[in-house]
Amino acid sequence: MQATRIIANLSVADIAEARDFYVDFLGLSVEGFNMGWVARFQSPDGHAVVQLVTCDATAPYDSVISVAVGDGIEEAYEEAKRRGFEIVYPLTTEPWGIRRFFVRASDGNVININNHKDD
Repeated sequence: MQATRIIANLSVADIAEARDFYVDFLGLSVEGFNMGWVARFQSPDGHAVVQLVTCDATAPYDSVISVAVGDGIEEAYEEAKRRGFEIVYPLTTEPWGIRRFFVRASDGNVININNHKDD
């Protein structure tokens, strides 16, 4: 598996309320998307990126990071299973276009492995 992007997923109670800190104070002025329960903010050059998450809309767990793997999503899923990692959310194509699965790392963190249709 080759990660092409890793983004921190920060748990927040209210995205609109948290937005002021990340936009006004940290200067993450570009809102990549906002689905109500998850929103991505980044610097204009794209080097600083964070996602704010209230509660995942379809998965039973919230993830701590999102890892994009491009077209290698099926291979990553099979490799995680082969290695015996706990899959906490199976490979799924979500209604908003992302294909993803959640795996529990050996340290207990839940990781969102994904392929966005625009990757």
